[in-house]
Amino acid sequence: MKDGNVSKIFKVTNKTDKDINLRTIATSCMCTTAYIINGTSKKGPFGMECMGNNRVKDLIKAGESRDIEVVYDPNFHGPAGVGFIDRFVKLTDDSGNSLQLEITTTVTP
Repeated sequence: MKDGNVSKIFKVTNKTDKDINLRTIATSCMCTTAYIINGTSKKGPFGMECMGNNRVKDLIKAGESRDIEVVYDPNFHGPAGVGFIDRFVKLTDDSGNSLQLEITTTVTP
């Protein structure tokens, strides 16, 4: 907790022969945010679906990649948030297909 936010970058690649129109990026908890990075362009932060800040319009062409940065705030839940955590980020395209990313860690004071 004393070291502050922790981030992890996932590389997501469109390995199909069709373009993918990414529609939403949603996190499983308000302590977690996500960003989509394309070169020097960074969109976000995106959060929980119920908070309304998860809509993204990003076309990922066949063979292209994007970096998804997931940021976890270990201080968000206060002292009660110490211990093992498991958080998810769900990416969904216009067709309803989804990909789920996961981060796990143990929070210490």
